[in-house]
Amino acid sequence: MNASSLPSSRAHWSMIDLCGHPCELYSPPRPLPGRAMIYLHGVRGRTLLESTGLRDAIEAAGLPAIAPRTGRSWWLDRIMPAFDHDRTPERFVVEQVRAEVDRRFGVQPPGIAMVGISMGGQGALRISYRHPTIFPVAAAIAPAIDFHLAMRESDDRDDGDCYDTLWETYGDVERARQDTAILHVHPLNWPRHQCIASDPSDFYWHDGAARLDSKLRALGIPHTSLFESRGPYTAGPHGSHGPEYYDRVAPDVIRFVLDALDQESRRMA
Repeated sequence: MNASSLPSSRAHWSMIDLCGHPCELYSPPRPLPGRAMIYLHGVRGRTLLESTGLRDAIEAAGLPAIAPRTGRSWWLDRIMPAFDHDRTPERFVVEQVRAEVDRRFGVQPPGIAMVGISMGGQGALRISYRHPTIFPVAAAIAPAIDFHLAMRESDDRDDGDCYDTLWETYGDVERARQDTAILHVHPLNWPRHQCIASDPSDFYWHDGAARLDSKLRALGIPHTSLFESRGPYTAGPHGSHGPEYYDRVAPDVIRFVLDALDQESRRMA
């Protein structure tokens, strides 16, 4: 994917090349000090600039952001040849993208929030569960947590091709299940701030979000769940897992992120 092929015509937005991979960059004219966001896109590749709910919220707040582009990588800690032959999507985020946030914005952990949608939502949670000290703030919109079930049902789904890279990576539904976000939750070491937003009418994906919510409650792990419907949707039943829902819930998610980053700033003071 060529960075120049992606939209960057809005003021303070640009595309950069990072280790051979395109990344969107939002550099606000008056940035919030000591705070930044990494955005992980969904399987359809909708850019942060195109995600009007998130875009407008971070612009209003002055929250710097970087959004790496990795294709249908599912943000895994596995080599995905379509993305990179030498580094995994997860390591790219944890190492190169995080370092770029520091270089460009002067922001280091714990001031970096991880935010994602759908495929990127499960990625934001999964990476923060695996690296809670680096990313103590994670927010997921309509997270595609149970991707192993989507693999199993792919022949019967109209989006079945979205899971080809998962089959190529795992080759087995059970092996994929063992690497899902919910199984990376550690009972004693977790991100201090978690937000999970999911519409109950999201037929394919809400059950996974609800199960994660139940597990966190059972373990006594603090988190915020935004499970209210934001419908009705003009796109019908698919609206609850699409841009309409993402954009409607985005302001609440960014409010959570800003409050969590404020708490982290006070904790470090």
